[in-house]
Amino acid sequence: MKKNMINHPDHYGGKNNTYECIKVIQAWNLDFCLGNAVKYISRAGKKDPDKEAEDIKKAIWYLEYHLKSIVHENI
Repeated sequence: MKKNMINHPDHYGGKNNTYECIKVIQAWNLDFCLGNAVKYISRAGKKDPDKEAEDIKKAIWYLEYHLKSIVHENI
């Protein structure tokens, strides 16, 4: 059986998972940057084990961007 990479992919938790990434982002009313950070953290090493560090770096980038925006630094 082919995995569905569009609707509820396993690397984001899967449809039947209470903590599927999109459900958590929506439940917590996260904005774009925080939502993307959660997304990259939740999938780190799951979508592509060779890109775990890249996913963590992306999450950090979004967190730093958000932090700069809330402390009114130049972004």
